[in-house]
Amino acid sequence: MVKEMGFYDTLGVQANATLDELKKAYRKLALKYHPDKNPTEGEKFKQISQAYEVLSDPQKREIYDRGGEKALKEGGTGGGGGGGFASPMDIFDFFFGGGSRMQRERKGKNMVHQITVSLEELYNGATRKLAVQKNCICERCEGRGSRKGAAQVCMSCHGTGMQVRVHQLLPGMVQQVSTVCSSCQGQGQRISHKDRCKACGGRKILRQKKILEVHIDKGMKDGQKIVFHGEGDQEPGLEPGDIIIVLDLREHSLFTRKGNDLVMSMELQLVEALCGFKRPVQTLDNRTLLVTSHPGELIKPEDTKCILNEGMPTYRRPFEKGLLVIHFSVVFPPANFLPKNRLKDLKRYLPEKTSAEEPDSMDEDLYIYAELEDCDLESRRRHRHQYYYMDEDDYASTGFHSLSRPSSL
Repeated sequence: MVKEMGFYDTLGVQANATLDELKKAYRKLALKYHPDKNPTEGEKFKQISQAYEVLSDPQKREIYDRGGEKALKEGGTGGGGGGGFASPMDIFDFFFGGGSRMQRERKGKNMVHQITVSLEELYNGATRKLAVQKNCICERCEGRGSRKGAAQVCMSCHGTGMQVRVHQLLPGMVQQVSTVCSSCQGQGQRISHKDRCKACGGRKILRQKKILEVHIDKGMKDGQKIVFHGEGDQEPGLEPGDIIIVLDLREHSLFTRKGNDLVMSMELQLVEALCGFKRPVQTLDNRTLLVTSHPGELIKPEDTKCILNEGMPTYRRPFEKGLLVIHFSVVFPPANFLPKNRLKDLKRYLPEKTSAEEPDSMDEDLYIYAELEDCDLESRRRHRHQYYYMDEDDYASTGFHSLSRPSSL
């Protein structure tokens, strides 16, 4: 005797309904109340899916008939939500086998490959060929694994590929465990050795090599994905997954990409920074830019300049380009690059000092001269630590000087 009729009423069937009647009722109601067709009927769709999951499972149906929803919850099945389906959509996808007009198809796993590309390829666009190994449905047996009609439904799992076992933990408390069917190894059917396909050996699939042409569009970026829909591993009853290509940018010797801008460094001699320069720069599409500053246009150390429309092309708008950004550094001439008698000539051409910074010659005897030397800061810290405990006379002999004004001034 059935204790509750709630799930039966939800599907609109009698308590003695067969599995075929349950399937027919679920198919009709699931399509009618699916959220893609009826967005406001999400709760109704959930109830229909829950009812079908319980009543289509012999063990769950028996527990429900004896004790209702309370017995299901106490038995660890969660009122129909603990039998291997994570959501009502999973039940729908499983029931319709991936062929629903809502296109919620069961898909195989995606395959991900990474290819290394140069900055030139991202600038100009390119086509690369990639060889991949993938599973393909055997053409000889059309994915049956045997000659037509030779496969038999596995009696252990009734064609589902899974076996459900119920373990009693305590009186009134049971645990339901789903495992891959050991008789058919999850295939849902059994094929005798003599009937197996000679091409695939009954596996239904073959490993094959496929060459993909990967089109890299101008302006694509590091880490961008190129998707080949439906080119992943094939498996009977499943929609093939996708092959996803991920671009990995190789470091360039001159340019660094920042968004759609190209950034480079340029080192100038002091005479170039002061008097102007002309420098050729080879672009990523093999043109030569003559980067020029006019005489009198001073370039200071750490200055940044840019050239319009010479950066990276914009993805899908290749005629729009970013900036070419140039960071300048200035190399000063080595020590004693001019004889002392020539330094006075050079001094005449340099800007005069804005204020008197040197002491008068009559006051020079009031100062302590301190000569500049090359200094390694890390080495200086070590020396300071070394001489920390020296007395005043010892410390004075080390050569460290303090620039200060005498107390008599």
